[in-house]
Amino acid sequence: MFGGTGFLGSRIVRHLLDHEFAVRIASRHPDGRPGRPDPENPRLQSVEADIHDERSVAKALVGIYGVVNAVSLYRERGPETFYSVHVESARRLADQAHRAGVERLVQVSGIGADAASPSSYIRMRGEGEQAVRAEFAGACLVRPAVIFGPDDAFLSTILKLLRQLPIYPMFGRGRTRLQPVYVEDVAEAVARIMARAERQPAVFELGGPTVYSYEQLLRAIAHQAGLAPLLIPVPFAVWDALARASEILPGLPLTRSQVELMQIDTVSSPRMAGFAELGIAQVSIEEFLRRMLSSPR
Repeated sequence: MFGGTGFLGSRIVRHLLDHEFAVRIASRHPDGRPGRPDPENPRLQSVEADIHDERSVAKALVGIYGVVNAVSLYRERGPETFYSVHVESARRLADQAHRAGVERLVQVSGIGADAASPSSYIRMRGEGEQAVRAEFAGACLVRPAVIFGPDDAFLSTILKLLRQLPIYPMFGRGRTRLQPVYVEDVAEAVARIMARAERQPAVFELGGPTVYSYEQLLRAIAHQAGLAPLLIPVPFAVWDALARASEILPGLPLTRSQVELMQIDTVSSPRMAGFAELGIAQVSIEEFLRRMLSSPR
């Protein structure tokens, strides 16, 4: 499991363990990482590996049945670029997995990944998928929609800002369509894909049970929280300028990749396999919010 200490990856690890897999988490800093599930579990192993380094990747793959790559990057920093992470490293892992005789590879990408996109982030996601398939023909691609869950960077941020701002600035006119998906549902999907008998390559697009416009989503979240904010449209050109400023002023939590993603619909295609094929009933964002907001914590 590469990316096994992240928001999604740590949950994928737990669901793989629930499906009776033994899991090896490969990370640059395997000791003392937060969120590592059940460190005393004998079926859980952590090893040091850098996805940018061919030798350490090859070493981590010795004796492995399957690989999940959930490594991702939303903000470029120095040598860590969208190309180096989503294309070069994904290709390196797929190549080494093929050489090691690994039977299964699941590459976590995202709905909207497009090698022809003018957006660097979206384009590198698409090129990464192509690179993985070129090195490991049987790879399975998993494309989640925007993911929500406890302590996420999406829903938690929106809810916090809705509570703080009586006037809420929207991306554009709020018409972009989204299909938010629960992090535990995505993690369970990856585990079931790894466990399923079918071995042919496939693409799974994982969207939640409801498609919203961005404005509808904001109103649904505000309603669950008992809020009634005034929503105002803000042109994407303004958001782009703010995102560029955040690259100079790191205190601003906005990235250009976020702005670019908010300009395209991220909705699962009915032509692609999804949760139905895996027998998973998704948790809605309203259901999650009701549980979260009613918790004493």
